[in-house]
Amino acid sequence: MDITPFHALACPLDGGPLRREGGSWRCAAGHAFDIAVQGYANLLPVQLKRSRDPGDSKDMVAARRRFLGAGHYRPIADAVAQALLAGLPPDADAACLDAGCGEGYYLRRLAAASGARRLALLGLDISKWAVLAAAKAERRIAWVVGSNARLPVLDASLDRVLCMFGFPVHAEFARVLRPDGELLQVDAGPDHLRELREIIYPELKPKRTESPPVPAGFAPAGDETVRYRITLAEPAAIADLLAMTPHLHRASAEGRAKAAALSALELTVDVRLSRFARRPQA
Repeated sequence: MDITPFHALACPLDGGPLRREGGSWRCAAGHAFDIAVQGYANLLPVQLKRSRDPGDSKDMVAARRRFLGAGHYRPIADAVAQALLAGLPPDADAACLDAGCGEGYYLRRLAAASGARRLALLGLDISKWAVLAAAKAERRIAWVVGSNARLPVLDASLDRVLCMFGFPVHAEFARVLRPDGELLQVDAGPDHLRELREIIYPELKPKRTESPPVPAGFAPAGDETVRYRITLAEPAAIADLLAMTPHLHRASAEGRAKAAALSALELTVDVRLSRFARRPQA
């Protein structure tokens, strides 16, 4: 594992390159962004915030950290790492962004699987609590608070972009990827957590089995499904899973109460990994 410094940050105000000077990142126009003692930087301008504290809450981040740390999604993380590394030479220098990195689990798994490759890794999330947790866990990766709507990353500077269960902004992903770069988009499959959804919702929406559409500026580069079963053997694990997903807020009070009454739960994990290659600009 060889994690190298990430040097492709851009000023979120004017798009110019950021350079590290002491305890801050600065652009040529004089904009400065302090680096927190934990090692991350806040590159989310106030005008891009939709609330005072956007993104996942401190409690949601803690629940996700416990759930992922227990290894329940380890097969997904391993498949994601292999898909991101596919096509990179064994001794490659490559730059990768996790756009919506949460508490950093998937980037840490990618770093562990990188072998002799030299990777410059950037994790970005709109939640300051998620980025804080990520920075505390791994200091060699660059972590920033930011938005997919305006990535603080230089044009054509990345080899890979990962978007896990997130909010893809394909025009921004295309902008920051090199002409031969790839986007890996990971979405819930039709049966993902179906057993939990059957408990907390009065009825389920019809299954959507089609692949995600090919975004403008990209070409399809392959699909993979990761599907397996897990058993959550204690109420705390079930509570963490519910707390880290949008289902916590979408479910009714009755549905949440049904989940809280469970002592164990068998679940289907079903996710789709879609690779998209950046098309060269005409």
